[in-house]
Amino acid sequence: MIPLIPIENLPRIGISYAKKLKKIGLHTLQDLLFYFPIRYEDFSNIITISAAKREALKEKVCIQGEIKKIENIKTFRKKMIVTEAVIEDETEKIKAVWFNQPFLIKTLKKNDIVCLAGKIDLYKDGLFLSNPVFEKINKKNKNIRLTHTGRIVPIYSETKGLTSRWLRSIIKSLLYQFSSKLIDPLPLFILKKYKLLPLKKALWQIHFPTHLKNASWAKERFSFEELFFIQLSVLQEKLKLKQKKSLACPLNIELMKEFTRSLPFRLTDSQKKCAYQILKDLEKPLPMSRLLEGDVGSGKTVVAAMAALNTVKCAYQVALMAPTEILAKQHFQSFSQLLGRFDVKIGLLTSKEARVTIGKEVINVSKKKLLKDNAAQKIDILIGTHSLIQKGVEFKNLALVILDEQHRFGVEQRAKLTQNKNTIPHLLSMTATPIPRTLALTLYGDLDLSLLTEMPKNRKKVKTFIINPFQRQKAYDFIRKEVKKGRGVFVICPKIESSRESKIDLLHTGEEFSLFYYDPQTIKKLEIKAVKEEYKKLSTEIFPDLRIGMLHGKMKPKEKEKVILDFKNKKIDILVSTSVVEVGIDIPHATIILIEGAERFGLAQLHQFRGRVGRSELQSYCFLFTTSPDQLNKKRLKALIECDNGFELAQKDLEIRGPGSLFGTQQWGLPDIAMEGLANLSLVEKTRETAKEILEKDPGLQKYPLLKEKLKTIEQKIHLE
Repeated sequence: MIPLIPIENLPRIGISYAKKLKKIGLHTLQDLLFYFPIRYEDFSNIITISAAKREALKEKVCIQGEIKKIENIKTFRKKMIVTEAVIEDETEKIKAVWFNQPFLIKTLKKNDIVCLAGKIDLYKDGLFLSNPVFEKINKKNKNIRLTHTGRIVPIYSETKGLTSRWLRSIIKSLLYQFSSKLIDPLPLFILKKYKLLPLKKALWQIHFPTHLKNASWAKERFSFEELFFIQLSVLQEKLKLKQKKSLACPLNIELMKEFTRSLPFRLTDSQKKCAYQILKDLEKPLPMSRLLEGDVGSGKTVVAAMAALNTVKCAYQVALMAPTEILAKQHFQSFSQLLGRFDVKIGLLTSKEARVTIGKEVINVSKKKLLKDNAAQKIDILIGTHSLIQKGVEFKNLALVILDEQHRFGVEQRAKLTQNKNTIPHLLSMTATPIPRTLALTLYGDLDLSLLTEMPKNRKKVKTFIINPFQRQKAYDFIRKEVKKGRGVFVICPKIESSRESKIDLLHTGEEFSLFYYDPQTIKKLEIKAVKEEYKKLSTEIFPDLRIGMLHGKMKPKEKEKVILDFKNKKIDILVSTSVVEVGIDIPHATIILIEGAERFGLAQLHQFRGRVGRSELQSYCFLFTTSPDQLNKKRLKALIECDNGFELAQKDLEIRGPGSLFGTQQWGLPDIAMEGLANLSLVEKTRETAKEILEKDPGLQKYPLLKEKLKTIEQKIHLE
């Protein structure tokens, strides 16, 4: 364990640097010591100046020598100050040049012994070292270990005012000061069994490795540690569940048969299997904790509706939570249609409104009345966003909670939803984001898995094409023909509005925003399409004769709802939108989705977009408009063309970009090193088995106080709602 000393109380930090560190999430000594390098520069091979001159131009070299001369020179046009130094060793001399760093002359003096690392370049005066990294060497003790040169040098993720050079100095001094006080949270038997480096050695080797292989071993140790504690957390959650009780809901076979007969389509074998697994779990007095995972359009809602109907007819209530108002309203509409003939009272609760479906009639009610009726069990199924777990929402007999696209939901969160302290509701979590086995085993290890592996029989494969800029007009011509046939078109853009001056690129996900900063040149180069700009262009230049609509997360809920309804009712031909349409919008007549800047999205998200079309028997198309020639992007986008199976795509995305990109490290609060470790199935299984072995013998971790203490900090990081 590492002492939890606040960052501002550490030596050599100060108030100014403490603020900068806190901005990137570093608040304690532990945070700083676990701020690992993103890569390394190998400057460990120190060579003579004559040997350096023989190296190929542009190669990075590392030399040592004495400064014979140093001065600042103004360039001819006086727009730049160049610092020039002549360095000499026992073999030869070379010039070192720094641009626009006149302050260096106060640091580097004549007769100083220095170690320099950088690229050899060529100018009219001959070879020189261009902007080399430098480090002064103590004349009295030349054997002292170097920090910035003459070794394998760590490079950290930087931000304004925090350089790798500064971070190296601080972290090295802190390791010298505190490494003797570190206590390893991993038991000795685990370290020996898996040949893992102990904490002190691992920290030194990940920050200042003596060999790149040692850095790799240190990384392996920390990957194991992070995944092991996540496994402990989710498996402990599973143990907690075993100690709780839930309301048993006996399976009504005749009711389920009647429901399936009422559907305008036949259930797939996969839907039948998953529904049976869920309904059998609901019969038990022990809490169900199951994840229903299925590709876009595989029919998860119907399976959830079966579970809800069976629960309601056992005289209990159901809560369905969705991440956005759009998705909550979509579920309200779907459940109302599916259960309309079964005398089920369904309520909708959002931040703006409240509605109730009785039979096939939908009426608006006050929130006060809806909450009062729900508390008295006059509402059978209550659908909403996170508002369902806010103060004032009460259930009389809640037996089942259904979550859509929000998989972590612990025992405490479930307990909030019920007034009965002796029981907690069953949990059915749904996702259309296919989850590779490593992620499922780790992040959702406390959930049983039901997989929908089939698509409805009448669905045709969505034809996917990568569209180069010169093919754009051809794609537009095709879109016009489809619209004339009565088809609908989605156009997806990666951001809401452009601002070349602000340097801000807003990527919209659900109801929240992530910020990515670029310089103006990068923005111009990427040519990211803004929704408002694209809407204007399509309306006035490309399709002035067609009806264009616009949808984005900044719009008010009623505005969004009207746009979606107009699109569904064919009052809009083309809907230009951000990724707000990723989930929860079902437009059967929409047959084309055009994605601008497709390389800006992950494969899993592109697959979600593609799922907005192909929702009927009509042939559908997905056009990927790309602005980047990058080979990695081409490889990823081609994967989307080659397979329409979401599970395969998720695995490819995991291999190509890593789980951090697939799910987002911010979403989970996990360190990069843990997210990288998720790609290693062998490591995931080792950590899971080890966690299981310990908890079987000691569920409360009474014999492992260090594990127990560390687990508390890990659980605070993992997103549980």
